Amino acid sequence: MAHNTVLKFGKVENADVNDLPGWVVVEGKPTMKTAVQHKTKDGKVLSGTWQATPGTYHASYTDYEFVHMISGRIVITPDGGEPVEVGPGDAFVVEADFKGTWKIIEPVTKHFVVTVGS
Repeated sequence: MAHNTVLKFGKVENADVNDLPGWVVVEGKPTMKTAVQHKTKDGKVLSGTWQATPGTYHASYTDYEFVHMISGRIVITPDGGEPVEVGPGDAFVVEADFKGTWKIIEPVTKHFVVTVGS
């Protein structure tokens, strides 16, 4: 039986509305929704859509993430590092050992690819 080798993401449905593990609210009352829209057969790569409302999280990463911003604006500041502002159309990566803040300035929609156990 053949499987789909190309998957186009559709609407965000059945999203998890819980904060991600390692993400703690430090300012405001932000909320997030995470929709994993594809997983590799071995479960080592996840991709999907993430949405969040304004506020600030302190995030601790354990996995590598590639991000393509669809809408919104975020200022990401590694602990002890310089802030990086990202917005619509930007693409960036977050290394597995990242610790720092995500200040969500405008409501965000992003596509992500995470390598689990990287």
